[in-house]
Amino acid sequence: MKNTFTREHLLFLRAQKTRKILVHVTQIGVLIVALALWELAAQLEWIDSFITSSPSRIWNTLIELIGNGTLWHHAAVSTLETLAGFVIGTVLGYLIAVILWWNNFLKDVFEPYVVVLNSLPKIALGPIIIIWAGTGKASIITMAVLISVVITTITILNGFLETDKEKALLLRSMRANRFQIFTKLVAPANVPTLMATLKINVGMAWIGSIMGEYLVSKEGLGYLLVYGSQVFRLDLVMTCTIVLCVLAGVMYAIVSILEKIVVKKF
Repeated sequence: MKNTFTREHLLFLRAQKTRKILVHVTQIGVLIVALALWELAAQLEWIDSFITSSPSRIWNTLIELIGNGTLWHHAAVSTLETLAGFVIGTVLGYLIAVILWWNNFLKDVFEPYVVVLNSLPKIALGPIIIIWAGTGKASIITMAVLISVVITTITILNGFLETDKEKALLLRSMRANRFQIFTKLVAPANVPTLMATLKINVGMAWIGSIMGEYLVSKEGLGYLLVYGSQVFRLDLVMTCTIVLCVLAGVMYAIVSILEKIVVKKF
């Protein structure tokens, strides 16, 4: 029985590994086919490559931006702004969620305001942020923080409130205080929630930083996107968009790796 179970388990693991490889190969294949069709349509003039660009034109623009150092500078600026907004927004949102969970009165008072802020289009606050924080990087980071902090607060707070109430009641029956319940039960139970929030905040932080660069920046990928659209350099716009996708994907992958490491410990 033991040998049979081991053999079946190995077959299952092999099948899972094969499926995972097949998924990755298919994903790459879909991307290659899409790029090939895009290039073919541009070369045969089925589409207007001036408006839609093409993989070859994007590649040439990318090489040009790398060669003159433009890409590295603007990508570094946007990445640093995004990381700052990501970290500050996540930490601040987590702390606010802890405070609201800790004090039910504050939760009842401020929870509707948090919901309203979440539904408010953040771009509408752009002019106010510029007046408050100025026209430099501070306003861009503020925009990124503002977008991610509300999402973090709502997601983490809901996770805290949905923690197993029977376990919390058991700890209270053993005379555990609020701090002990949080550190021994609530916080560890919501590590997966925190990791999921980090994944969401990757996209939110990038949205915030690019929105901020649209409004005030003279550097960064958002600035290049605006500049490219103003001078009708659609190749530049498409290239910056692809670079943004790559950077966001790398940041998301890092968070996913961190999630696997952290969740195993809890």
